[in-house]
Amino acid sequence: MSQTVNEGVRWTIHDLELLPENEGTQYEIIDGELVVTRAPHSKHQQTCGKIFRQLDVWSEESGLGEAIPAPGVLFSESDNVIPDVVWVSNETYASTLDEAGHLTGAPELAVEVLSPGKEDQRRDREAKLKLYSSRGVREYWIADWRSRKLEVYRRENSQLKLVVTLLSNDTVTSPLLPGFSCTLDKFFPKLKS
Repeated sequence: MSQTVNEGVRWTIHDLELLPENEGTQYEIIDGELVVTRAPHSKHQQTCGKIFRQLDVWSEESGLGEAIPAPGVLFSESDNVIPDVVWVSNETYASTLDEAGHLTGAPELAVEVLSPGKEDQRRDREAKLKLYSSRGVREYWIADWRSRKLEVYRRENSQLKLVVTLLSNDTVTSPLLPGFSCTLDKFFPKLKS
């Protein structure tokens, strides 16, 4: 669940230093707009963890890069986001990691797990899609643990375009991740019997 704060005010990363640190609260800035997000549903967090785990195991085996859960990505002073999971190549990681441990450039892959609110879904499907597209993210996954599906956007002609929607029994692969293959069911928490 999130809310937009003080519409019409243009926020920057410097303004974040003045905000209180509350456990379970995240602050993101998208095109100068401050978004405050509270701790999501436990199934959301489980989904993030499962996606991270699959990417991390593949990264360890391949040695090609790093999977990172909930990193700070500082694209600019007015675009500062916290994707649920990212994957970065070794080269990107080395060239974009700042002293504070934030990425200052586009990860190759960004993953967002949907929260139930309309505003949250609009932000992931529209605002973040636009931001990631304009900043050079090569692939963007939107996971929905409720419907157990994954939307895969890939860069085509300088834009992220929806290329496939996968369901729980489908297998996800990516040209970014040579040899990565995972049944989508492994991304989502077990269903109750």
